Amino acid sequence: MSSRTLSRRGGHRFRAWRPGASGGVTGRCGGRWVRALPVLVALFGVALAVKAVAQPEPKPPATYQALPGEIPDKFTPTNAGFDHTRREVMIPMRDGVKLHTVILIPNGAKRAPILLTRTPYDADKLTGHADSAHLGPVLNGYDNATDVIVEGGYIRVVQDVRGKHGSEGDYVVNRPLRGPLNPTPVDHATDTYDTVDWLVKNVPEGNGRVGILGISYDGFLPLMALVDPHPALKVSVPMNPMVDGWVGDDWFHHGAFRQINAGWIYNQVATRKGEAKWWTTHHDEYDMYMQAGTASELGRRRGLDRLGFWKKLLDHPTYDAFWRDQAVDKLLAKRPLEVPVMLVHSLWDQEDIYGAPAVYKALEPKDAGNDKVFLVIGPWHHGQMIGNGSSLGAVKFGSDTARHFRRKVLRPFLDQHLKDGAPKADVAPVTAFETGTNEWRRYSAWPPNAGGDKPPKASPLYLRAGLKLSREAPAAGEAGFEEYVSDPAKPVPFRARPIQPMGYGEGNTWSQWLVDDQREASGRPDVVAFASDVLTAPVRISGEPVANLVASTSGTDSDWVVKLIDVYPDEVAGDAAMGGYQLMVAADIFRGRYREGFETPKPVAPDQPLLYRFALPTANHVFLPGHRIMVQVQSSWFPLYDRNPQTFAPSIFWAKPGDFRKATQRVHHAPDRGSFVDLPVVTPP
Repeated sequence: MSSRTLSRRGGHRFRAWRPGASGGVTGRCGGRWVRALPVLVALFGVALAVKAVAQPEPKPPATYQALPGEIPDKFTPTNAGFDHTRREVMIPMRDGVKLHTVILIPNGAKRAPILLTRTPYDADKLTGHADSAHLGPVLNGYDNATDVIVEGGYIRVVQDVRGKHGSEGDYVVNRPLRGPLNPTPVDHATDTYDTVDWLVKNVPEGNGRVGILGISYDGFLPLMALVDPHPALKVSVPMNPMVDGWVGDDWFHHGAFRQINAGWIYNQVATRKGEAKWWTTHHDEYDMYMQAGTASELGRRRGLDRLGFWKKLLDHPTYDAFWRDQAVDKLLAKRPLEVPVMLVHSLWDQEDIYGAPAVYKALEPKDAGNDKVFLVIGPWHHGQMIGNGSSLGAVKFGSDTARHFRRKVLRPFLDQHLKDGAPKADVAPVTAFETGTNEWRRYSAWPPNAGGDKPPKASPLYLRAGLKLSREAPAAGEAGFEEYVSDPAKPVPFRARPIQPMGYGEGNTWSQWLVDDQREASGRPDVVAFASDVLTAPVRISGEPVANLVASTSGTDSDWVVKLIDVYPDEVAGDAAMGGYQLMVAADIFRGRYREGFETPKPVAPDQPLLYRFALPTANHVFLPGHRIMVQVQSSWFPLYDRNPQTFAPSIFWAKPGDFRKATQRVHHAPDRGSFVDLPVVTPP
C-alpha cells in the first residue's frame, strides 16, 4: 500500500503499512508500530457481511445450448480397403450358454470351407494380431497357419471356450467328457458339435464343410471334437496336443511334477480374461523355486491354493481315475474313427512331447484302409510348425521345414477334405523329418518297418565300466557301478543358469531348452555320462528309445533322469559353434516311487539295485559317422520338475524340510545287472 493517510480516528493517524517480521502487517500509531492485521480482518469481515446482506437474490442463469458431443451414438466402420469381413457372434450351446465366436470371411467368398479353432487364449487376440485391413497380418500369430488359411481362401473361425474371455459359462481346465468327472450334459465334444451345426446353418458363404485345428490346449480340442462328431466336420488337425497330463504332457512326467507350469496356471485360471499375471521375484527362476521349497508352498505364497485346478493337482499326485479317465488316447481308443485326423508332433516339444504319438498308437489300428490316420513328425519346438522351421536354437536343418509341412502336407490334406472337387492329396500316412541327415521321409506306419514287415529292432546300448557305451554287454569281472551324490540342496539345473521363466516373450529361449548343449551337465559331479567310441557308420533310430536302468539309492525315494545325446565332432567345419556340441535326442524323468505301478507310490528299498524301465520320447535321428552317442543319468532336473526329497513322503507336495536329504546314487552295469538303453534301430530307407 502507499504511505498516504488511510483514516483518522481519535486524533491518531494510521499510515505507512508494511509487513511485520512474523508475516503479519504493522502500522504506525502515535509514533509506535503496532500489529494491526487482526483489526483490519475484523473490519473487512464486517464490511463484507454488510455487503452480503445488501446483495439482491441471484438471477437464474441464462438458457444456453449444449455443445454437441463428437462421438456418435453408434459408429459403423466403412472398412474401406479391407479384404475380409469380420463378424462377432454369440453361438448358443444346448444348455443355453453362448460362446463368443469371431468369423473372418474373405471378400468374395462363395462355397468356401471353414477352419475352426476353439481356444481359451482369447479369440479377439488370435484374430487381431495387427491393425490391418488384410487378413494375413491380422492372423499372423499363434495358432494360425496363416499362409494356408489366406492362400487357401478359407473362412477362419476362432471361438472362446466356455468360461473364458467373451464366452459365457464356467471354465474347467481340459474339461472332461460327460461322465464320472463331469456330471453336466456338456463338454468340449458337445460344444464343438453345436458350434459346427450353427456355422453350417448361418454362414451362407460356406460350403457346409468344417475342419478343426489347433496347437497345445487348442490341439487338445480337435481331439475332443472326434467324440461323436458332427457330420459336417470333415477333418481334424491336432498339433502338439495335450493328451495325458500325468504320464508325459504338461503336468507330470512319470509322476514327477512339472512345477514350472505354475505361472501358466495362475495366468489362465485366476480370472476369466487372464488379467491376473504371474510375477517374477528373481532374475534366476532356480532361486525362486529353491526359496519356496516345495510346489505347494510356492502355491500358498502366490495364491494358487485358491484356484480349483491347482487344488486338483495337489489332490491327485498319482495316476488315479482322475487322470486315467481324462487321458485322451485312452478315450479315443474306445470310440469309432469317423473323421480323418492328421496328428502333428514336434521332436523337441518342450511342453507336450507325449501326446501326438500316443494318440497315433491308439487310432492307427482302427484305420483299416490306411486313409484316416496321418502322422507328421517335424524338428520343431512346441508350435513351431506354423512359424519358421529353418533352425531350433543352435541346430540348423538346411531348409524351412515348417514351410514345407504347411505347403506340401497340411494345405493339400485340408484342401482334399474341405474343398469342393479338390484332388486327393499325395500325403503319406507318416511324414517324418529325419534329424542328422536333415531329410523328409515317407512311411506307411510309425515306427517305420525295416526290411518289409519287420518293426525296428531293439538294439541295446550298454552302460559299461569306465563310463563307456557299447553294443557289447558287460564282460565278467567289470566294475559293478558308477556312483554320485544327489543333494536336494543343490539340484541339477535343467538348463544353464540364470534360468528364464516359462514363456514366449521377446528374448525368452524357453522353447529351445530341449536342444541346449548338455556339456555343462556332463561336467557336474552329480551327473554320470557314458559315451561311445567315435562312430564309423551311421546309427539310424526311429521310435521310442527305452531306458532300462538298474540303479540303487541310499534313500527311500529317488528320481532318475536319462538323456540320450548326440555328441558332435570336436570341431565342425563351417559351423565352429557346434564343435563338441551335446544335443539331446530324447530325454525324460521317472519318479522312483512308481516303479511298481503308477497308482500307488511305494518307498524304494535302500541300497538295492532295482530296474527302472521307461520309454523316452519319440526320436527320428541319425547319429552320423564322426559323432559319438552319450547317455547321461542324474537325479534332478530343476526347477522344471519339483525336487524329490529322497526320503519317502506320502505326497511330495507336502514334504517337510527335514525330508530333503542327500543320497548316494549308483548306476549299475555288472554282467548280472546291466543297465542299457534299447535303441529302435532301423535300416536305411
